[in-house]
Amino acid sequence: MAVPIVRRRTAALAAGLMVVASGGVAAALSTTSASAASAGCSVAYNVSQWDTGFTTQVTITNTGPALTSWNLGWSFAGNQQITQSWSATVTQSGKAVNAASLSYNGAVATGGTATFGFNGSYSGTNTSPTAFTLNGVACGGGTGTTPPTTPPTTPPTTPPTTPPTTPPTTPPTTPPPGQKVDNPYVGAKGYVNSDWSALAAGDGGQAIANQSTAVWLDRIAAISGVNGAKGLKAHLDAAVQQAAGQPLTIELVIYDLPGRDCSALASNGELGPTDIGRYQSEYIDPIAALEGNSAYSGLRIVNIIEPDSLPNLVTNAGGTAGSTDACATMKANGNYEKGVSYALAKLGALGNTYNYLDAGHHAWLGWDSNLAPSAQEFYKVATSNGASVADVQGFIVNTANYSATVEPNFKVTDNVNGTTVRQSKWVDWNNYVDEQSYAVGLRNQLVSDGFSSSIGMLIDTSRNGWGGTARPTGPGATTSVDTYVNGGRIDRRIHAGNWCNQSGAGIGARPTAAPATSIDAYVWVKPPGESDGASQAVSNDEGKGFDQMCDPTYGGNARNGNNPTGALPNAPLAGHWFSAQFHQLIANAYPPLS
Repeated sequence: MAVPIVRRRTAALAAGLMVVASGGVAAALSTTSASAASAGCSVAYNVSQWDTGFTTQVTITNTGPALTSWNLGWSFAGNQQITQSWSATVTQSGKAVNAASLSYNGAVATGGTATFGFNGSYSGTNTSPTAFTLNGVACGGGTGTTPPTTPPTTPPTTPPTTPPTTPPTTPPTTPPPGQKVDNPYVGAKGYVNSDWSALAAGDGGQAIANQSTAVWLDRIAAISGVNGAKGLKAHLDAAVQQAAGQPLTIELVIYDLPGRDCSALASNGELGPTDIGRYQSEYIDPIAALEGNSAYSGLRIVNIIEPDSLPNLVTNAGGTAGSTDACATMKANGNYEKGVSYALAKLGALGNTYNYLDAGHHAWLGWDSNLAPSAQEFYKVATSNGASVADVQGFIVNTANYSATVEPNFKVTDNVNGTTVRQSKWVDWNNYVDEQSYAVGLRNQLVSDGFSSSIGMLIDTSRNGWGGTARPTGPGATTSVDTYVNGGRIDRRIHAGNWCNQSGAGIGARPTAAPATSIDAYVWVKPPGESDGASQAVSNDEGKGFDQMCDPTYGGNARNGNNPTGALPNAPLAGHWFSAQFHQLIANAYPPLS
């Protein structure tokens, strides 16, 4: 599973292309709580927060007379903004917030509790509120028996006939199996792949062994299982067991196009450039049949559609220094487009699936000359060969790459001694310096070009932590724009064209639902510990070649400014376990592992 090489905007700018890599937005860095007691109510407000976002669970205890419905109010002290909620209708006007009960949890006996939750964003400080009102009466005085003046605006889709004694563990707006939700990650568990988990736990990674990681279906044989690993049916069966009746999201990487990975060799695939028929009948059709089995109708199945494929058609299929004959062939025969359209249509027709198209990363497609054509290419594929925009729930960026989620120490709008950050060698006139800003900018372009305004973005944060003692703690010196950027950037690669088993990388933000506006989730699509490619030629039956960008002794080429590759030595084939890299990722994790 090779990571795409960073592409040039023009041949003249080749040496300047740089990827910013890190998990700058950390998941669950701290937990705080606040409570307010009264004769009528007490409120527990429990927060898990990271650099720019937070998740809150609120528990109301009724210490007064029985309630038939409730309205909880408070005001934020800072600039907190609620982005999503569950088990209550939560509205916000400025700093003032109101949470109204739903039909199933409005009745609260004396001494009983009601619980709801929400996600939010903030900057600066995230001070927890300490003053609350229940039905218009301050907690700390009064009984709080007045019902809300307006009913909830979003009732549950199938309200129970009698109120449950405890609130459900998932948002009440979750539709029944077979009916899709807006964001498949909210209110859901993440599937833990026991194959990967066992390797991680057995190699010093007990702290992350229970994290959710994607399952890569990188050849036809992987559908039934190969080399002792589970097949797709076994994974889906395990997901049903893990779900135990609750929503669960399982991520599957659809990755076996004809002529796969046309710009690199480490993840070349088994199918030749013209094998579109085999791709459809032997690969996509069996996957669709399994995903559509009624036994799995309660799962939320996320399909990550063909990493690197469509971005390669935009930047590497002719007319630029990064072009290859193989990519030109795939653009000419149309089989990348036919294959992706077929996968979207076939998998999108199922009631419990969510398709996310791969969209490269900010230092590949972030320039104006690449971003707009990419959005147009994505729209073309999503509206041809039987596919429609309704088959696309969103897009994923940074798949199996090392780019920063958020650059904490500089912004694209910064200016140093009259020179903008965009003019630095690292940024090279790009409009984006990190994945989150790129994801939002690309999403805006996609919606403008015809995609639904409901699409969301995923960011792969599995290996972009860049922590450890070498992590910069602030901006660089203002001697020049380059010292400012280079001293503060948290991506410590030699060059952004370096993508294979990068030295110094660390695990990034943990998988998190709805961490920021327009971002459906931070995900671990590339399982930490799986190699990007072999550091020397290895005979194999997986169709995987040897790419010199995985060789630590290679002096580089025009694509990476003729710099060393920065790859770790002694790496196995792409997708195989790489213990030395795994240990490095754990040591350099950011936020650090507890």
